[in-house]
Amino acid sequence: MAAAMESAIVALAEKIPREKARPAPKRTLDDLANVYVLTDYHLGMLAWGEETGADWDIKIAEDMLVDWFAAAIAAGPAAKVGVLAQLGDLLHWDGLESVTPTSGHVLDADSRFQKLIRVAIRVIRRVIGMLLDRHEVVHVVMAEGNHDLAGSAWMREWLSAMYENEPRVSVDTSPDPYYCYEHGQTALFFHHGHKKLMAQIDTVFAAKFREVFGRTKHAYAHMGHLHHIDVKETNLMVIEQHRTLAAPDAHASRGGWMSGRDACVITYSKKHGEVGRVRINSQMLEAA
Repeated sequence: MAAAMESAIVALAEKIPREKARPAPKRTLDDLANVYVLTDYHLGMLAWGEETGADWDIKIAEDMLVDWFAAAIAAGPAAKVGVLAQLGDLLHWDGLESVTPTSGHVLDADSRFQKLIRVAIRVIRRVIGMLLDRHEVVHVVMAEGNHDLAGSAWMREWLSAMYENEPRVSVDTSPDPYYCYEHGQTALFFHHGHKKLMAQIDTVFAAKFREVFGRTKHAYAHMGHLHHIDVKETNLMVIEQHRTLAAPDAHASRGGWMSGRDACVITYSKKHGEVGRVRINSQMLEAA
């Protein structure tokens, strides 16, 4: 089944219309990279505000994602590099049935799966276009999540095919759920958090990306999955677990798993590691 799915993805990618190269911005700061960290967005999830504290559906999610990137791009410096670090669970469910792919738990879903795919493609395409207008180089990470094991795979392959004629866009197509981007003396690592927790992740990254880790001076790991902030500095790197912009669903609300709703754009220097960040929360976007 896995081989058949991979073959289908390759065949479909051949028919995807390619994005044409567009003019790069005239002035960017060569030393800097802006990393737009998005995780657990759960596009397609349905939440009823009376039950969960906030409404969420596919239209709200699409509008908020575009608004967040517009605000984050405007707030950050004109860095040469923009990294779209989507850390997994972009899609709330992974097939025709709205259940979790591994355990089969029934999910509160808005709309049909084909419509979810259509919206996901439309909004990610729009976001990458916005990043290309701001940054000379755009790198895309579409990490595997526990809700979208298959969805993240076709998203990576589709994006790689669509932007193959745009030299300013690179897409990480690794099937391994651990990802890396090297920015001068700064190493950036990404993982959803469904396979390894914060306590063990630093050694996994150092082992999997041994050459990058050895060449660089600063190392940062970014994770999602648990929807709340946690930061840990080890002998090897700074590890950060991020919140989600998405509203809680009934499962989270009834279980009492509450957290703030925001996402960060983090600026890294080639020489000095992290040099700045902007945190934009859902209330700021709703009030705008």
